[in-house]
Amino acid sequence: MLYGPVWSISKTNDYGGSNCAGYVLLRKWIAGGICHSRAKLHGRTVVITGANTGIGKETAWDMAMRGARVIMACRDLTRGEAAATEIRSSTGNTNVVVQQLNLASLGSVRQFAREFIATETRLDILINNAGIMLCPKSFTVDGFESQFAVNHLGHFLLTNLLLDMLKASTPSRVVTVSSIAHQGGKIHYDDLNFDKKGYNSVIAYKQSKLANLLFSRELARRTKGTGVTSYSLHPGVIRTELWRHSQSKYPMLSSMLSAPAWLLMKTPREGAQTTIYCAVTEGLEEKSGYYFSDCQVKEPALEGRDDLAALRLWGVSAGLVGLN
Repeated sequence: MLYGPVWSISKTNDYGGSNCAGYVLLRKWIAGGICHSRAKLHGRTVVITGANTGIGKETAWDMAMRGARVIMACRDLTRGEAAATEIRSSTGNTNVVVQQLNLASLGSVRQFAREFIATETRLDILINNAGIMLCPKSFTVDGFESQFAVNHLGHFLLTNLLLDMLKASTPSRVVTVSSIAHQGGKIHYDDLNFDKKGYNSVIAYKQSKLANLLFSRELARRTKGTGVTSYSLHPGVIRTELWRHSQSKYPMLSSMLSAPAWLLMKTPREGAQTTIYCAVTEGLEEKSGYYFSDCQVKEPALEGRDDLAALRLWGVSAGLVGLN
């Protein structure tokens, strides 16, 4: 709806004034919601997975600005430390640390959780942010299809291992980054690794993002009354490294579309707003289990509202990761 009026306005002005105004309006619409909460987090501890780049890094910066102790859980320690150094310098918050976490390895997830529990005294906000998208078919060291393992199983195990600490630090929150891509998604219980069917990276990605949403929903049910709340969200279409696999797969198309497409995507800071909103906004306790987009409640697709599917996925996931 926005593109037509903007184009017609720009055509009537030879000097570019309305053209500029139209672009500003378009960019504002693309940017979406903004988190306006001024909540401070002094004395609180926040864990963010995949915090060295993209919306994870922007979320870490925001949490640091609010005074939190920020644990950046990153696969690449070198890049993680470079991002942490930048955040410390720009925010003045020296309580920003990097710890290694490779979500493609259940052993790494368990090691991170053991070290965290042994060295930290509380956990107020867990942000399950890290993810991969549209990558070629590959398997983790544990034998799982990579998108399902990294986007869902790793975060499922991490959250459960840290759940007692979250309960001891209430009120606490778990924020899981899902995607609008859950629409049309399906959990392929009979073939989670796509061994029987031909592999399609889009279908596999949709499965993982639907799993994120269903996990968050079931977590909210299981933690009701404990002081732990759970939220999932769609961050928007963002200019981040997540696109690297699609760009390498379709290089000619990528080169043709990259410039205009980039202008129509959110920046990482804009894309981080809904994550931040779910993490800090006051009064969201009654919205536990809800799905958000552009800093407001959004009705998920029908498949994302299936409580029986959420319960089944929890049981299957627990079995896959060896969780009692």
